[in-house]
Amino acid sequence: MEHHNPKDGSKETLPPIPAKRYFTIGEVSELCAVKPHVLRYWEQEFTQLKPVKRRGNRRYYQHHEVLLVRRIRELLYNQGFTISGARNRLGEAQHEETTAPSALSPEALRGELLKIAEILRIPA
Repeated sequence: MEHHNPKDGSKETLPPIPAKRYFTIGEVSELCAVKPHVLRYWEQEFTQLKPVKRRGNRRYYQHHEVLLVRRIRELLYNQGFTISGARNRLGEAQHEETTAPSALSPEALRGELLKIAEILRIPA
């Protein structure tokens, strides 16, 4: 597997993520082309990254966390974000997911509601 060099703008292809419940830090390191000490550092910087800790403080990452590590890596290494910038970007994405129940504009939503009101209107 080729590893990323932040200096050259090349995009590498990461291996597919196997269908399993938990991944060790070594597996995540391989799947995301990020060294284990960097993963441990990112845990301190990105509150969303919280692997389960079991026996002897060993970390076990779930599928969504492997995807998150890849996203963080993309922001930092390929898009040139700082840690702070990447943290803000991830926070914005999370905020949008929780506050945007509808993709409709206010005008379109009003139109839909008027159609529903028309359907519900009982003839006199």
